[in-house]
Amino acid sequence: MHTHDEPVFDQPFWDNLYTEQDQRWSGNANPVLVAEVSKLTPGTALDIGSGEGGDARWLADNGWRTTGADISEVAIERARAHQGGRDIEWLHRDLLEWEPENTYDLVTAHFFQLPPHQTGPAFTRFGAAVATGGHLLIVGHSPHDHLASQHKHAQLLFDVDAITSLFDGDDWTVVVAEDRARESADPDGTPAERKDTVVLLRRR
Repeated sequence: MHTHDEPVFDQPFWDNLYTEQDQRWSGNANPVLVAEVSKLTPGTALDIGSGEGGDARWLADNGWRTTGADISEVAIERARAHQGGRDIEWLHRDLLEWEPENTYDLVTAHFFQLPPHQTGPAFTRFGAAVATGGHLLIVGHSPHDHLASQHKHAQLLFDVDAITSLFDGDDWTVVVAEDRARESADPDGTPAERKDTVVLLRRR
């Protein structure tokens, strides 16, 4: 059930967020993507919530036939403008409802955090887009992080069990399921270790 305290992550929300700054993110690939996907054999990849395209560009540079999907038209246009000569397909889709039409060897979603009643249905839809033998990589801010209670929307944070429980049938093998440390800084600039929820699953 939706409550008034929950943000609504629709297209206007994300378009407004991107419009606030000329560049919202660093442009670099997420470290977990690099660490985990470097171990896999390249094939087709779907980057969900591709934003300004940092992860999709890394995938394309490392041999993956890449598709990036995002709800924000502003983000998609920025990603397209910075893809250079890379062969990347960009899809403008409502990720709150979209069911991917194709299957991929890798489906990845980084920091795609929704109200709890939307989290399970979304990741289940995305998991359905993983081909047999392919992988699903999901990364989010961990609720066990020491600053989790200060998160603006702490109720959106999910732990490992919330994800693996969605895929506990015979069709999936858990490759990685952990809270992973990440070097960062506290709001006052003090260096600090943060934690991310990292789940990598393989479809049998």
